[in-house]
Amino acid sequence: MVAGPGGVENSGGERAADRPGAARRGSGGGSGPGEGGESGGGAARQARGVPDRRRGGRPPGGGGGRRRRARRGKEGGESGGGGCARLCASRRRRKMRLKIGLLLRSLLVVGSFLVLVVLWSSLSPRPDEPSPLSRMREDRAVNNPMPDRGGNGLAPGDDRFKPVVPWPHVEGVEVDLESIRRKNKANHEQERHAGGDNQKDIMQRQYLTFKPQTFTYRDPVLRPGVLGNFEPKEPEPHGVVGGPGEKAKPLVLGPEFKHAVQASIKEFGFNMVASDMISLDRSVSDLRQEECKYWHYDENLLTASIVIVFHNEGWSTLMRTVHSVIKRTPRKYLAEIVLIDDFSSKEHLKEKLDDYIKLWNGLVKVFRNERREGLIQARSIGAQKAKLGQVLIYLDAHCEVAVNWYAPLVAPISKDRTTCTVPLIDYIDGNDYSIEPQQGGDEDGFARGAWDWSLLWKRIPLSHKEKAKRKHKTEPYRSPAMAGGLFAIERDFFFELGLYDPGLQIWGGENFEISYKNYVRVVEVWWDEYKDYFYASRPESKALPYGDISELKKFREDHNCKSFKWFMEEIAYDITSHYPLPPKNVEWGEIRGFETVYCIDSMGKTNGGFVELGPCHRMGGNQLFRINEANQLMQYDQCLTKGPDGSKIMITHCNLNELKEWQYFKNLHRLTHIPSRKCLDRSEVLHQVFISDCDSSKMTQKWEINNIHSV
Repeated sequence: MVAGPGGVENSGGERAADRPGAARRGSGGGSGPGEGGESGGGAARQARGVPDRRRGGRPPGGGGGRRRRARRGKEGGESGGGGCARLCASRRRRKMRLKIGLLLRSLLVVGSFLVLVVLWSSLSPRPDEPSPLSRMREDRAVNNPMPDRGGNGLAPGDDRFKPVVPWPHVEGVEVDLESIRRKNKANHEQERHAGGDNQKDIMQRQYLTFKPQTFTYRDPVLRPGVLGNFEPKEPEPHGVVGGPGEKAKPLVLGPEFKHAVQASIKEFGFNMVASDMISLDRSVSDLRQEECKYWHYDENLLTASIVIVFHNEGWSTLMRTVHSVIKRTPRKYLAEIVLIDDFSSKEHLKEKLDDYIKLWNGLVKVFRNERREGLIQARSIGAQKAKLGQVLIYLDAHCEVAVNWYAPLVAPISKDRTTCTVPLIDYIDGNDYSIEPQQGGDEDGFARGAWDWSLLWKRIPLSHKEKAKRKHKTEPYRSPAMAGGLFAIERDFFFELGLYDPGLQIWGGENFEISYKNYVRVVEVWWDEYKDYFYASRPESKALPYGDISELKKFREDHNCKSFKWFMEEIAYDITSHYPLPPKNVEWGEIRGFETVYCIDSMGKTNGGFVELGPCHRMGGNQLFRINEANQLMQYDQCLTKGPDGSKIMITHCNLNELKEWQYFKNLHRLTHIPSRKCLDRSEVLHQVFISDCDSSKMTQKWEINNIHSV
């Protein structure tokens, strides 16, 4: 049931709260989708309360007034035929009533005073009794299913899960960030003058040696058929029994929600209408390999601080992340959950969030950046703020941890403090919130993190070499790279590494140039001679200024880090078999119609889309191409080739052994399609790019390739 705003009217026009039975059909005022039957229940209790109060105690004089009016009516009827004698007697009785009334009023005043004194004394707390405010909090706790937790936010001796229902629904209202910044500016100035640590200095603090392993931890043991010691003994409880989205079942909304869904996706990136209808404590399906359930772990695991960075995140997706961690993490290992607000402007992420996390009595904390730091630096800030856990676990702001997620992730770090672990990440559909297994990889869905030479993230199947190192297929395996969204690392070791490079800046994809600069910093510090392959794939990046990297190079030298060649041969040995080293470029840049203002543009299309002709913008991106020594005309990992009609040019994925089809004759301003022996042509009217019979007199077949030194 979805509660509607305000009072509900029936077909006769009367308000539900004003008619018998309204209690069963009451509706929460101003509630939104997702609060459903629970907020309706809340309103129903309010509707029941109104008639109860009327029956339980009349206002002073209320019922008496009705009775007095009845007596006057009777007396008036009798006096109508009584004449003067009855009238005089009436006056005498009236005087007597006045005296008696005065006495009664005096007694009423005195009695009222005595009642107030007694009431006050009854409300005043005795030394052995709680205060009225405490009783109010206790009453609220009775109505709120969230357990009353101790100082660390945990219920002492009680690991039983208790869902929070109903969950609050909020709108994405903007706040004035500038006023908040001004308000806090003075405080920051005082801290700076008081000699507090500068954040950048802290991040750049690095260590010449790594601390030795001192924590003793036994290897996990697989006992087939014997349920693991960290496995739940009972089926996971539902957030709302039979509720939407439970067990990760898809929630498909009807057409009446279309516009609201589109608006929420535009604002938050997900279908928040559906998300708000799903319990923050919902149950999820178990997608693990069956063997995973029989691992037994040493219970001497390290504790963890969970760090979640967010910027203008939708309420329910963010809170469902927090709720899932609390629901599925053994309490003795969960030191804290640290939320880093990276300069959000949504009202629900300010005071409302502060109030909501008080439910956990300090277990969940929020810290706010006074400017947009970007994901990378916000995570370094999170490492600074998270002080209680021995391990830092970074999670996205819109994820849900699965059943028995903690022990497999932290056990390898407990064994070896220099290990960084990454979970298998399944897929939550942002429209209906169903959960599907991670795609790709080998026959079991296992894959190693990798990259192509444009530094685009890739996943490659687990190699036979890695499989041979394991006794059981659900053991952890090595990976040369990670996506970076979700991972765990020992806190002290992360600081010994110097945290993230302070020069890396990620601004949510809104500034592509900064992203490219990040790539350049990485390859210039770590890739040695392999950086040439990156520049072959991203030639426009070579001229980008990338800042001072001397401290990073000194760190590498001080720690005697191995060469990137060693890393490629020993750790990332299988990447080149999937993504061969790229050949050198012959030419690169924009492909412009000779002496025109029109350029070939992929329009963001891939894997079979047709390229078009558009106005040149000199910003690279979709207009940046390269032709290499293998005769491939490429954009990142995509090649240009003729389409199914044999004429129009499309762009599609290719490896280095495919679609070697183009030659560029710079002096002739001509691009030739080798297999067909035709020339690249264009229509500036139709904005089309195609091949046609070569004709040296046709200006539409003349092209120039111009380097672009910006992104």
